Amino acid sequence: MTERSPLFQLTDEAARQPMHAPHLIVSLEGFMDAGLVSEQVADHLLEALEHEVVATFDVDQLVDYRGRRPVMTFDSDHWDDYEAPSLLLYRMQDHAGQDFLLLHGSEPDYRWEGFVKAVRQLCLAFGVRRMTTAHGVPMAVPHTRPVGMTRFGSDPEVVGLQEAVFGRVQVPASAESLLHLRLGEAGLETFGIAVHVPHYLAQARFGDAAVAALDTLLVHSGLQVPTADLVEAASLNRVDITKEVAGSTEVTEVVEALEQRYDRFLEGQRRRSLLASEAADLPSAEEIGAEFEEFLRETTSPDAEGDPDGPAD
Repeated sequence: MTERSPLFQLTDEAARQPMHAPHLIVSLEGFMDAGLVSEQVADHLLEALEHEVVATFDVDQLVDYRGRRPVMTFDSDHWDDYEAPSLLLYRMQDHAGQDFLLLHGSEPDYRWEGFVKAVRQLCLAFGVRRMTTAHGVPMAVPHTRPVGMTRFGSDPEVVGLQEAVFGRVQVPASAESLLHLRLGEAGLETFGIAVHVPHYLAQARFGDAAVAALDTLLVHSGLQVPTADLVEAASLNRVDITKEVAGSTEVTEVVEALEQRYDRFLEGQRRRSLLASEAADLPSAEEIGAEFEEFLRETTSPDAEGDPDGPAD
């Protein structure tokens, strides 16, 4: 089905029978994911849809065990369990019968370019045309206002118009961001969703952000995935957050300050939009100049009413 790679192993069925899955969703653990957005989306997809593993990556070649030590369980007088890291490629099927892929597991510490090459091989093998990611970024925003996000990708038309938040910046790289760059260079469509998560919830679960990410992902991909369970979990999570905030005067003051700042920002945007609209209704400098020239021609023309050189009545 595809050339052999030292970094992954196809399952026997996947190696025997070619599959077509034009969309790849990537969710890697280990880098920034404020609000556990990527984790929640991946877990929901695996819980809500039929799936099977089609490829397994060799994490022994990719993961720094001493940098991210796996958990082992010691029971009384013996070692009982070992939670080994994993990086798996799943074939998923949505409720309309559409196949797509989900790459989920530990972000590689080593061999990033080799990892990207391996993912590219899998994309070619399964006929993948587009890749999507979603994660959370900590921002100075309150949880009591609509969830914002920054979209990015290889095709500006797919990304669409949006208010620039970050501009041009240099940031620490991730395996996901390198996938965006390299797959985009190879001609695949890439699309990313960076959901804005309140900084005071960066290390906690923020369900509303996961719902916003999944909704955007589904609109972009056309996949049909039930979201009711995730929405319900987000509602319960919102209640818990409200209780936690109410229990701390300091946090309450922070949230109120962020709300005021958020509302001022929106009001400023509204005013700028209004001014831009009013300005659009005004004639441009070129239009004013053209009209003035036309006025001069009319007032100096011999055919104009009256004789400009003659006496006034």
